[in-house]
Amino acid sequence: MENNTVLKYETPLIDGIIKKRKSQFTIDVVIDNEVVRCHCPTTGRIGNIDLSGIPCLLSKSNDPKRKTPYTVEAVSLDLPESKEKSWIGINQNAANRYVENALVKGLFQDMVSGYGAVLREQVLGISKLDFLVGDTYIEVKTPLLSIQLPCPKHIKTKKVEKFSSTERFIKHINELAASLTTNQRAILLVCFIYNNPGFKVEVRSINSDFVEKEVQKCISKGMEIWQVNFIISKDGVKLQKYFEITHDFMEKD
Repeated sequence: MENNTVLKYETPLIDGIIKKRKSQFTIDVVIDNEVVRCHCPTTGRIGNIDLSGIPCLLSKSNDPKRKTPYTVEAVSLDLPESKEKSWIGINQNAANRYVENALVKGLFQDMVSGYGAVLREQVLGISKLDFLVGDTYIEVKTPLLSIQLPCPKHIKTKKVEKFSSTERFIKHINELAASLTTNQRAILLVCFIYNNPGFKVEVRSINSDFVEKEVQKCISKGMEIWQVNFIISKDGVKLQKYFEITHDFMEKD
């Protein structure tokens, strides 16, 4: 992939060390030996990781009136003293912007070929889906409830409850599948801002059988499931790889 740059930051991200997650929306971060309250761009948990003491990357807002001038864009499972760190992007809102930039730049030719205008937030039935590109609807999901990477021994973890709220996911995949009555293709694009080796849906809950049945029903109607991995660094975001998921991705006990 010759030019896989999706987004280049005007100002490079800065380093910090997380002190503590204070709430759904805020994280205290040590920046240059000072504790600064920063914005957390995801309201849910980030895997089962205890964020205290781990490295992070931050962007700074241009708005001088903003109460939290910094946003935590990524975290790392590497030791703070490591010179070369791998980053896990946690800004789910930014993920759609990365996908849009990649679409506009034609970086998804194997997934969406010969497309025209890239349209955002298109209404389909009772849902508002992320993109319509030519005759293809695309719904982007950026899972963070499970970080599908090996967890080093120095990382502290927390016991978390199994995720069982799947109504929104089921609604969107059924709307995607239903679009195939009038549109050629419908894609569920599972987006990671780190090198996820292969997506697995954790459906270990009381309704896991129902979720699997609904997914298989939508696939049988022609819905495609693709995965994209972006890589985030201080300088920007690059497209690492993308591919269609054709194997059984429902993870069970």
